[in-house]
Amino acid sequence: MQMRRNGSGTGLIDPVPLPDLSVIQGAVADAEWVLHAANQDLPCLAEIGLVPRRIFDTELAARLAGLPRVGLGAVVESLLGYSLQKGHSAADWSTRPLPEEWLVYAALDVEVLVDLRDALAAILDEQGKTEWARQEFEAILAAGPPAPRADPWRRTSGVHGLRSRRQLGMLRSLWEARDDMARRRDIAPGRVLPDSAMVSAVQADPVNEGALLELPVFRGRANRRLVATWFGAIARGKALPETELPLHSRSGDGPPPVNRWADRDPAAATRMQAARAGLAEISEKHSVPVENVLSPDLVRRIMWSPPELRDAATVAAALRAGGAREWQVELTLAVLTEAATRA
Repeated sequence: MQMRRNGSGTGLIDPVPLPDLSVIQGAVADAEWVLHAANQDLPCLAEIGLVPRRIFDTELAARLAGLPRVGLGAVVESLLGYSLQKGHSAADWSTRPLPEEWLVYAALDVEVLVDLRDALAAILDEQGKTEWARQEFEAILAAGPPAPRADPWRRTSGVHGLRSRRQLGMLRSLWEARDDMARRRDIAPGRVLPDSAMVSAVQADPVNEGALLELPVFRGRANRRLVATWFGAIARGKALPETELPLHSRSGDGPPPVNRWADRDPAAATRMQAARAGLAEISEKHSVPVENVLSPDLVRRIMWSPPELRDAATVAAALRAGGAREWQVELTLAVLTEAATRA
């Protein structure tokens, strides 16, 4: 973990031997924490006892400011003129001890964050978006940690290439075996076994361990040692009774995919088309990505099931109930109210 404070320099802390850093909380809790893509860092910080009361998210600020690229390196180069090192972003950070050059790389990530924050704050102020940013940052803190994903194995890259429920059952079993091993070894699951290897193994449907070892990625020394684990997981998934096999898609509480609306509810499709067009105009006018103008999921929900009384007050209430910030309500209310009255 990297920390920097003006006047105090930069410090690096390894949370592996120090899993509880709440002792630091009292010293820094009242300060504004500058983070890049805060929603990725905050859950990890909370796990070690660090919870900010105020934040400035440079990634989100860059989006609101209309910057074309919002990765840390791109924003730093655009606004400060520095080029950040890129050499170790894909390194195995579970390695201990960390090489000195990796430590330098990590420290440089936060060296310029405060300067970057000030540059972005000036742009937002000039554009009249300071209040927008404040509301966004408060919403991030209020949201708390995300709920655990249901069926996280469904996010396996390449899962859509599996056609049968039996294959999905095999993949789920293999994913669970990999995840368990990654947790015990405290490394990223993809470093234990790549997604592509799991999908290939399921598609090949090996009849025994020897057949599994014929697949290219399983020929390496590490996976040869683990072949019994991987084949056992595949076999367990293959042996599941029909009633325990996963469905092709997990049922959700939201509307169906938009590309099906025209057939299932033409009126909803008309409303969605109008909403998209109006939001695109707002996005272009204010130089804010359309997904930051308003959550796409919230737009879909309101256009699929609009309020019974489709006036500005009820649409505004639906927006607020769905988590829209006040600046978003003010910006989009007229467009969405008009779209909701279509058909």
